[in-house]
Amino acid sequence: MSNGSNQDLVVGLDAGGTRTRAVLASAATGRTVGEGAAGPGNALTVPLPRLTDHLAEAIGRSVPERVRGSVVAVVGGFAGSTGTGSADFGDFADREPGRLNALAALTGALRRLGITARTVGVSSDIEAAFAAAPGTPADGLALVAGTGAVATRVAGRRCTATVDGDGWLLGDDGSGFWIGRGAVRAALRMADGRGGPTTLARAVGVALGLPADLLEGAQGAADEAERAGGADGAADGTDRAGGADRAAGTGAAAARWSGPRREAYRMRLLPIVMAQPPITLARLAPLVAEAARAKDPVAEAILREAVDHLTAAVRALGPRPGERIVVTGGLLGPDGPLTAPLTGRLEDLGLTVDRVADGCRGAVALARLDHGSPPRAAGTV
Repeated sequence: MSNGSNQDLVVGLDAGGTRTRAVLASAATGRTVGEGAAGPGNALTVPLPRLTDHLAEAIGRSVPERVRGSVVAVVGGFAGSTGTGSADFGDFADREPGRLNALAALTGALRRLGITARTVGVSSDIEAAFAAAPGTPADGLALVAGTGAVATRVAGRRCTATVDGDGWLLGDDGSGFWIGRGAVRAALRMADGRGGPTTLARAVGVALGLPADLLEGAQGAADEAERAGGADGAADGTDRAGGADRAAGTGAAAARWSGPRREAYRMRLLPIVMAQPPITLARLAPLVAEAARAKDPVAEAILREAVDHLTAAVRALGPRPGERIVVTGGLLGPDGPLTAPLTGRLEDLGLTVDRVADGCRGAVALARLDHGSPPRAAGTV
């Protein structure tokens, strides 16, 4: 070709709540030839100009200028873009705000880069993740648990039923945001006396930059309580078990963190949290995983409840024994804090679990299908 490339190329994007990732691949073989990443790509929560910038940055990094004329198909899997394939509501899906934002931003980014692909497609991030499974399946279930959380039934490579994915304000139960918020809630409840001692109080304070003197005694209180038998109960640290003896024991331990420090902790922590976009609480989720590995009972309860929420989302889809479920997201990676317990719960439902890293390979497969190339022999990302 006149632009220096001797092969047709496709671009697949995974535009999530935390970052946007682009993969350039051969249309004929699916082999990866370029990659790029940029900022968040949620089609509903990222303003359109910024979304366009992030897409242009990710695509620009993955597609060298000399081969941009060889790109024949582009598909983006977007968080915030619904993908319902219901015949009754197909027109609504085409007019859905997230889908319209995604398409506008993607076409704008491609125009800016001088890429004139023959086909440009938008799918939901979960549709792209489902297509990333071995064999590019067309039907089954999918579960995403990262910054947000959503479960869907997929038929003909389109979502036909969705559970949760309702965003930080109304849902995303069991997600990274939900877990991170649980860490802050547990810390505040330890500070005001409603919850049991937990190492999360100090961990959250350190992560959010509170002065060290406000944290003096917080770790000791949690350690002493753990030696005394821990604090069983709800994910927010509220003690719902035991009796007067346990309450007295944990209360005495918590008293090591003085009242004035507790009050100052709350007064400093709340403004810091409120000043940030709520979704940034997801970055505190690793603190819960770390505390749970150290057997902090409050952190362990948060993760157990997260698994309960995600299992309930899948169960609401009416899974059938032997069905495939594709899972993805930071919480469900090889070393993810929910991977082992959730996999066991899904297998108890009779499901076959496939794990994928993200939706990029699936978006590439969908772009190849749009171009007319069979999605076989995908390359390694």
